[in-house]
Amino acid sequence: MLLSVIIVNYNVRHYLEQCLHSLTKALESIESEFIVVDNHSHDGSVEYLKPIFTTVKFIRCGHNMGFSRANNIGIKQCSGEYVLMINPDTIVGAEVILNVLNFMRAHPKAGASGVRMLKADGSNAMESRRGLPTPMTAFYKMSGLCARFPKHHKLGHYYMSDLSWDEPHQIEVVSGAFFMIRHDAYNEVGGLDEDYFMYGEDIDLSCRLLEKGWQNWYLPQSILHYKGESTQKTSFRYVHVFYEAMLIFIRKHYGNSSYFINLPVKAAIFFKATAALVKNAMFTVSRSLGFKENENTPTAKYLFIGKKDMLEQCKNIVLNNGLDAEYINADQISSPEGHLLNIGSDPDRMTYVVYDMTVYSYSHVLNIFSSCPMKHVSIGTYYNNVLITSKEVMCNE
Repeated sequence: MLLSVIIVNYNVRHYLEQCLHSLTKALESIESEFIVVDNHSHDGSVEYLKPIFTTVKFIRCGHNMGFSRANNIGIKQCSGEYVLMINPDTIVGAEVILNVLNFMRAHPKAGASGVRMLKADGSNAMESRRGLPTPMTAFYKMSGLCARFPKHHKLGHYYMSDLSWDEPHQIEVVSGAFFMIRHDAYNEVGGLDEDYFMYGEDIDLSCRLLEKGWQNWYLPQSILHYKGESTQKTSFRYVHVFYEAMLIFIRKHYGNSSYFINLPVKAAIFFKATAALVKNAMFTVSRSLGFKENENTPTAKYLFIGKKDMLEQCKNIVLNNGLDAEYINADQISSPEGHLLNIGSDPDRMTYVVYDMTVYSYSHVLNIFSSCPMKHVSIGTYYNNVLITSKEVMCNE
């Protein structure tokens, strides 16, 4: 077996369905296997997806094991020479995985590889390339210096922003959203550290690969990752879990300096988590008093592009959900530019462009968005009676 694909799922059955659909097309010519580890979802993920993807192996967990442990469970049952750990809220173009495999075959010291992750507006996700959070790098990030000087070789090292997006580069940290690793390298370093429940496990694994003499690579192959849009990075839970993971990493890999580092890191966790808690409390109070957020913000618009029967199905979704929509009867051959020739110029109004994935390929749609990112324009897909955007999932019922 050449490749094993491991996906950890938790209550995102429609995003996972879309991910598996794109992966199935990408792996048509590659000897591969799929393993989905379901972390005790309550949305009927396994029951819904098992009849659709009959060749996928589903493993049910009795409770939420966390990202690291769930991946380790799946990898223990796989047989691929290479292992791809990939998030369920991703879309992969048809050529991406083959290109990554070919690169790793040509570079025997490449232990792991990541790719260019796109946000829902087509712009590059900074998490695609990262440096190890050494004490100073962590300080630069938490203090805001990294954001203030993103191109600086040292101050901006956390996101390695001085590197070109369009060329392969050796990096330090491969993102767990798309983490291609040699099975031998995974076994050599002992797999994922299960002390990390969520966040930080990819940093730790990348670090141990480097310590064993392996190389980690960034490759300019594009995928979509919804996380950059959907994760509430100011929420109390995210801030606490993320910085707690950073603290675990520093304790583990920089133990000698932990006394001097733990205090400011803990202070940062407390400060940022408290700020998020206060912000959320103020929002709850304002809502309870009848105040509405962004009252003057225009409602979102939906632009549907596809064949006639898709457009008719989407009209039903529009009526049932009270959406403002426009429709274009087109396909990849008749309109390769997609929405670029039909999009409005109002930057204050969000537009979700929903493509018919039976007449447009995932690769083509990603290329359209990445060629001209616009903050007020976000990707949407329609397949198998399900409309998916970074904001929501709507079904044609």
